[in-house]
Amino acid sequence: MSEWTENELSEVEQLHPDGMTVQEIVDTCSRRGVRLTEATFRKYVQLGLLPRSVRVARKGKRRGSLGLYPVSAIRQLQHIRRLMDQGCTMDEIQRDFLFVRGDIDALERRLERVYQAFDRAFADRDRRSGDSNGAAELSDAKDMGQQLLNRLNAIERRLTLRARMDRAVV
Repeated sequence: MSEWTENELSEVEQLHPDGMTVQEIVDTCSRRGVRLTEATFRKYVQLGLLPRSVRVARKGKRRGSLGLYPVSAIRQLQHIRRLMDQGCTMDEIQRDFLFVRGDIDALERRLERVYQAFDRAFADRDRRSGDSNGAAELSDAKDMGQQLLNRLNAIERRLTLRARMDRAVV
């Protein structure tokens, strides 16, 4: 698998701020020469190696919903492939390297939805009453949420590094 540069990953993330369908992810990987099937992608999701999709309603009557995966799944796919190239088994990857990655990503998405709901509620209330106190509290909460996510990511990276070092010693 040819490595994605940070700029390439950022570009894909900017093109798809709301997420990507599994087919869009497969097509994006295919254009890069990376072999990935929907079945493999879905298996990785089932194993907890990749984040789950968020159901988003399609516009129009009776059009159903669409499963959108966070674009960060491409970063995780690259990481999974790198670990597999190093000889790691799926069990090792699941247990030692990506055991909470999906949960942290899901927490980040959930917090973002909560922030958006509060933003809408405060915008409505502020228009009616002129009170902007709630927005300041929300800003503080967002900062605390980001600190929590940063700390959890750092812990996960440290444990992942330790697992890599243990594996290198064996």
